[in-house]
Amino acid sequence: MNSCWSLDVLYKGYDTPEFKNDLAAADAIVSEINAAAKELDPTDPKDSLLKIIALKEKRSELFSKLFEFCSLSQSVNTKDENAAAYMGQLMAKYSAMTKADTVFDKFVAAIDDLEAVIASDEILTEYAHMLRRIKASAEHLLSEEAEEIMSLYDISGGSAWGDLQSQLTSSVTADFRGEKLGLSAIRNKAYDPDPAVRKEAYEAELECYKKIEEPVAAALNNIKLQVINESRLRGFKSPLEQTLFYEDMKRETLDALFSAMDEYMPMFREYLKTKAEALGHRNGLPWYDLFAPMGKNDRTYTAEDAKEYLLNTFKGFDRDLHDMVERAFDESWIDFYPREGKVGGAFCAGVRSAKQSRVLTNFDGSFSDVVTLAHELGHAFHNLNILDHRPLNDDYSMPVAETASTFNEHVIMDAAIANAKDPGEKLALIESQLMDTTQIIVDIYSRYLIESAVFENREESYMFPGTLCDMMLDAQRKAYGDGLDPEYLHKYMWVCKSHYYSSGLSFYNFPYAFGGLFARGLYSKYLKEGAAFVPKYKALLHATPVKNVEDTALVCGIDLTDKEFWRMGLESYRAKIDEFKRLVKEVYGV
Repeated sequence: MNSCWSLDVLYKGYDTPEFKNDLAAADAIVSEINAAAKELDPTDPKDSLLKIIALKEKRSELFSKLFEFCSLSQSVNTKDENAAAYMGQLMAKYSAMTKADTVFDKFVAAIDDLEAVIASDEILTEYAHMLRRIKASAEHLLSEEAEEIMSLYDISGGSAWGDLQSQLTSSVTADFRGEKLGLSAIRNKAYDPDPAVRKEAYEAELECYKKIEEPVAAALNNIKLQVINESRLRGFKSPLEQTLFYEDMKRETLDALFSAMDEYMPMFREYLKTKAEALGHRNGLPWYDLFAPMGKNDRTYTAEDAKEYLLNTFKGFDRDLHDMVERAFDESWIDFYPREGKVGGAFCAGVRSAKQSRVLTNFDGSFSDVVTLAHELGHAFHNLNILDHRPLNDDYSMPVAETASTFNEHVIMDAAIANAKDPGEKLALIESQLMDTTQIIVDIYSRYLIESAVFENREESYMFPGTLCDMMLDAQRKAYGDGLDPEYLHKYMWVCKSHYYSSGLSFYNFPYAFGGLFARGLYSKYLKEGAAFVPKYKALLHATPVKNVEDTALVCGIDLTDKEFWRMGLESYRAKIDEFKRLVKEVYGV
């Protein structure tokens, strides 16, 4: 088992004939699509749709492979000059088709009897959701020339600012006990069992952000202003409205979600205050102890240990999931450990051409890292369940993107808690689960609040680092309340979270809360129905690229606009928090 992933299923290098040939083929498909856009025949919409869709499928398969190779290469080595250069070339090539794509979208929107045309052909029927979405989106399209300009502008605008944030946060170092540590390594110290290490690492982390706060603030300001301007040009009232529209989700669903979360914030604050008291704090939990381990949590895991643990757990849930996880470890899908130049955090990327995925983590050996692996492999399982869709039906909306990943977490954590015999071990596991849940409920709420505030303020003013830090603190106070010590918050969370730095993907925060509670509800159904639920679950994952968020949930009989559904998921944590309090008294005597 290798500790670094292999990208050989894509290309073995930039100088290989395969990469060079595909790069040349990319130019050819650009010409074909641009030519086809000029030949669309409104008198024969079926034939025109089929011709352009065939070209778009060919483009998708080719460009996805090229983009995946360059992007994945760059994520483990942000100083990879070839990756950066080819990414720029690919973005330019793709942008050269923007005008043609706009012509096609307007062609679809102009088909009066679109439903009849869809029904007349099997391929078009498979793309029914996509075609309906194109027609609905038509009112937000700009002219062909304007769309092309916007796409070209983004290469040196929002996308470039996002690359800057990624490069700065992956290369900045913190001074810690005579060592220079990268951001992912110093942040991992938050899980250290030594309280002195946690506090010193927290202080060193905050100090290191001062080196990059000015350019990162510039990146955030410019990305958000670009998004504001684009959303207005497209006829949206706000970037949030634009996000919900393009993510195929109703505002009523978001309102129901946040309304239920707001009701249950005091419950999670009680957990935080109980943890604070157990660790000797009397004014709420300081940020540097937010991830402090509790109970008997001294076991460390190798990558091999993690593999065995996950396989033993998943085999009782679903054989397909078990077998995919085994392949991920055995076939070098995973890049495990932090190193200089590698981006922080964790993610999963689909490699559709090989019917595989690639998972990046910054594995440090804690049980939390095992859970992170399970989470990212949940994304890979989601990818596996949509492989039989046609090439253009290969994506799903942000809100449902965290469903399979968080479901995996529930499978892993509940199995571990059920098997724990020692009170200290059980406490460690329950606390870890509550810690992660608090992140996707409470911390995600703080991230939603600051992103909303940044959008509200950016149009009128440029926000310097000090202002952004104050806004971050205000968001954390509103979300965490008296659960955290107000003297020890994290004012630089706006710097290190890459989710804020995308010109094409705003509000990538609430989907984590959505996914966590949605998965919790699905997991509750699994506990009630057992093995009979698994095919329904897979059917739901399979539906995500071809249904909106609400219709996807209906596959399992769930109404997402009903606040009671979200309350059900939140209420299920009450017993966990009560058990946590009981175990704290037993183990810590407080």
